[in-house]
Amino acid sequence: MTVIRFLGGCREVGRSAIMVDPLILDYGLKPSDPPEFPVNGVAPKSVIISHGHLDHVGVAPNLMDYDPKVFMTSPTRELSDILLKDSMNIMENPPFGRREYMQFNSNTREIGYDDTIMVDGWDVTFFNAGHIPGSASVYLSRDVNLLYTGDIRLEDTRLLEGADTSFPETDILIVESTYFGVEHPERRELERLFIESVVETLDMGGHAIIPAFAVGRTQEIMMILTKHGITPYVDGMGKEVTKILERYPEYIRNVRDLKRAMRKSIVVERGKRERVLEEPSAVITTAGMLNGGPALFYISRLYSDEKSKIILTGYQVEGTNGDRVLRTNKIDLGMKTVRLKMKVEQYDFSAHADDSQLKVLVKKVVDRGAEMVFTVHGEETENFAKWIREELGVESFAPSNGDMYVI
Repeated sequence: MTVIRFLGGCREVGRSAIMVDPLILDYGLKPSDPPEFPVNGVAPKSVIISHGHLDHVGVAPNLMDYDPKVFMTSPTRELSDILLKDSMNIMENPPFGRREYMQFNSNTREIGYDDTIMVDGWDVTFFNAGHIPGSASVYLSRDVNLLYTGDIRLEDTRLLEGADTSFPETDILIVESTYFGVEHPERRELERLFIESVVETLDMGGHAIIPAFAVGRTQEIMMILTKHGITPYVDGMGKEVTKILERYPEYIRNVRDLKRAMRKSIVVERGKRERVLEEPSAVITTAGMLNGGPALFYISRLYSDEKSKIILTGYQVEGTNGDRVLRTNKIDLGMKTVRLKMKVEQYDFSAHADDSQLKVLVKKVVDRGAEMVFTVHGEETENFAKWIREELGVESFAPSNGDMYVI
C-alpha cells in the first residue's frame, strides 16, 4: 500500500510539496503577498528536494523538528543554501530561523544523477530534469514504481541539456503542468526578438531592465546578450549563483560558454548602481518576479522614463509584483505604488516543458507502464488530467491541496 498526500502545488504554481509516505518530495513556498505555505500535518522521515527554487525548497527547514534526512544534488545544495539565506534576510516574517536553517544543512546528503540509494524502504534515483542546473526528476521504487518529474524541460537551452527521459518502467506518474495548453515560441526566433528589443531601447538612449531569476535565467540571458555583442550589467544574487555553477561543469551544457559570458559582463558593485544609469544600459537583475531585489532600485529611478523598458523573462505567479505590472501597469516600490511610463514586455524564456513536450513526456511514461497520472504545479491541471484520460486511456487526477490517495 502506498499513501500519497498532496500538500501544496495543486491547481496552482508554487509551494510544491507531496508526501509519498514516509518521504516528502519538495517543500516550497508560493511567492505571493503574503507568501503561502504547504498544508500542515506531516511528519516525514526524509525529504527529497528536486531543485533549488524557493517554490520547491523555500520552507523545507520548517520540517527540521522531525529531524529528517534531506537528499538533493550537489548544485541544488549550494543553490538552496544561498536562496534560503537570502529569504531569511528579506522576508518580513521568515518562516524559519537560523537553528532550523543550520540543521537543514547538517541533515543534507548529496545524490548524483543516475545514482540509486535506499531511503526509508524506497530505492531513489535522480534523473536530469533539464530545468535549472542540478534539477532532478525523482524515481521511487518499492512495491510500486513512482516518477515525480519536478519541474522539467525536454529541449536544450544555451545553459542546459534537456531532460533525461530514460526512466525505467513506471506505475504512477506525478507530472508538472505549468504550461499545459501553451506552446513556447521557437527559441531562436525568441532570442532574435528579445535582442531587437534590447538594441532598440539602447539606441533610443533608454535602459533595458531585465528582471531574471538568479538561478538559471540570469545565466541564460547573460549568455544570449554577450553572444550578440551586448555587454550587460549583472546585479543581485545572479553573480554569486554563476560562480557556484562554474564549479559544477558536469551539470552545465558548456561551462566554457558560461565563463566567457561572465567575463564579458559587468558585475555591479554594491553602492555603485547610480553609475549604471549614467548611460544607456542593459541590466540583468533579481528579482525575476519583481518581489524585491535590485530591480526595484532601477525601476524606482526609471518608472517615468518612456525610453526605458522592463523586459520580463519568465512566468509571473499570480499575486506577485510582476503579475501586477502585467495586469495593471502599476508597480509597488515598497514606499509607494506608481504607474509605469516605462514600456513593459514579456519574453517566454521558460525553463519548463510546454504543451507539446508535456504530452510527449506523459505518453512516453504511459507507454512504459504507467496506469495512474497525477497532474500538479499548474493552473490547468484539470484540463491536463482530462486530456490524459481521453487521449491515453489511463486514470488521471488533478488533486487539490490536502487530498490523499491510497494505492
